[in-house]
Amino acid sequence: MKQHSEQETASTHQAKFVTGSPMKHIVVMSGTGAIGLMALFLVDLLDMFFISLLGEVELAAAIGFAGTLVFFSTSISIGTSIAAGALVSRALGRNDREHAKSMATNVMLFAVLISVVMVSLMLWQLPLLLDLIGAKGHVAEAASQYLTILLPSAPLIAVSMAAGAALRGVGDARRSMIATLIGGAVNAVLDPLFIFGFSMGIQGAAIASVFARLAVMLFSLYAVIYKHQLLAKPDFTGFKQAIPTVAKIAFPAILTNTATPIGNAVVTSNIAQFGENFVAGYAVIGRIMPVCFALVFSLSGAVGPIIGQNFGAERWDRIQLILRDAMIFTAAYCVVVSLALWAGQGYLISIFSLTGDAAEIVGVFCTFIAVTFIFNGALFVANAAFNNLNRPTWSTALNMGKATIGTIPFVLIGGHLAGASGVLIGQAVGSVVFGILGFTLIIQQVKKMGVAHEHQDIEDNESLEPAVPITPFCSSRTYMGTDGVLEEVINSETEIDSEKSETKKS
Repeated sequence: MKQHSEQETASTHQAKFVTGSPMKHIVVMSGTGAIGLMALFLVDLLDMFFISLLGEVELAAAIGFAGTLVFFSTSISIGTSIAAGALVSRALGRNDREHAKSMATNVMLFAVLISVVMVSLMLWQLPLLLDLIGAKGHVAEAASQYLTILLPSAPLIAVSMAAGAALRGVGDARRSMIATLIGGAVNAVLDPLFIFGFSMGIQGAAIASVFARLAVMLFSLYAVIYKHQLLAKPDFTGFKQAIPTVAKIAFPAILTNTATPIGNAVVTSNIAQFGENFVAGYAVIGRIMPVCFALVFSLSGAVGPIIGQNFGAERWDRIQLILRDAMIFTAAYCVVVSLALWAGQGYLISIFSLTGDAAEIVGVFCTFIAVTFIFNGALFVANAAFNNLNRPTWSTALNMGKATIGTIPFVLIGGHLAGASGVLIGQAVGSVVFGILGFTLIIQQVKKMGVAHEHQDIEDNESLEPAVPITPFCSSRTYMGTDGVLEEVINSETEIDSEKSETKKS
């Protein structure tokens, strides 16, 4: 019985992504991740629905502006969670579980520290930030009330995301999914209670989200600590030593992920100049998009640990297959969802009681923009691969490039030619350009790293081939290797000479 238990434990701790079908791993990891994300995004959509029932377009616009800043703070946590997934999966790929536990613990501490600092700065400059993205008057006031309640809970989501990444790194996507489902359920129950039951309006929506974040964190930590024993006891000395390793991945990943909300802020501010109705419509798009494309958003977190384990195991052939299968999977999914949005756009517009400008911009998204998410997916996959192949600065450069030269000129030109709808179209064109660029670069990089690894193996093997004796006193069977190998051969020759001497004596 004890032997069976030990075998089961070993099986649980074994790196599971270095064998089996890459496509199956991608589908399972992305699917479970998408279900959890969809639950949270659906709650955001419900937030928007409940707020729209209050009959004030200004509140819907306020949610849109606030969502841009919430997305920024969450993206910081996503960046630190990428470090957790990469470091834990690599260590497990090398069968070094103790290092995996140490990294999981240190990344969580790092995530809390970074989150506290960034949120403090955001709250300090909140009026300025809202003004920069175009929020004015009553809309800015409502957004500020919402953010003042929600932003201080950012460290909770930072720990939750790092724990979820650790769970995916060990291959337990199911519990990572359950954690987000629990959060979604808590939020769905508390939303109408606080918004309508306690007549708290937009502030009630923020309070419900805080409780949901707390629920996600508690379950995630329970799974990491009690189900997988994947956390070590916090050690300040160990944390200080781990900071360079964590920061090497986390800081570029944070820059990579914050580039997206920066790009969205540029889009929001450009749409805002055409009127609050367009902003309200864009806020609805901001809620529809992650629900419909939750699987694409989850792909980065799903593919990362799969690539990380194979990188740790030096399986370059499988990494190429993973990239190919991930792209096929993304394209097929996006085409299906885009067709569904095109067919159901009238229904969506009526649900949120959108009219005029707000209805127009949602229609443009469903008709023309949605299908371009294929290229967002390509960039997500490329970023995940670069982060887990120890090339985080590449993903940073790609995302920062997309948020600047891949967004600003396209958005300005689009807005000039076609108004608020042109802003969305310009953003989509920039996504296409950088999606193609990112995926092309990662394919080339993986091939280059695979060839370099094969070349290194050949050199290592050649170093063990017979060579000319190093000294006149060594036989021609001496190897041009390490001192240990040389010493072993010399000892072997000495033993043979000794045997010959004994034979002569006898």
